[in-house]
Amino acid sequence: MIRSFFLAIGISSLILGGECLVLDRAVLKPSQEPTLAGFSERAAVSTREISPPEWAPWSLLSVGAVVILYSCTLPAKTKTA
Repeated sequence: MIRSFFLAIGISSLILGGECLVLDRAVLKPSQEPTLAGFSERAAVSTREISPPEWAPWSLLSVGAVVILYSCTLPAKTKTA
């Protein structure tokens, strides 16, 4: 159980680091809320921009690789009768 948990954390960190390495910034747009039929007022749509720091991709990739290697070296759980 603990071995698979660490493996999942390591793989997630590798994927997130790879995404940060490829993308310069991510722009998040809020979902459109349905309006009533009689009202055509629209609220100001604000977007949120996320730009990871320069150290983030390589740190996430290296931490993910170390955690995956750690999960591979954990002793296997043995069944005892």
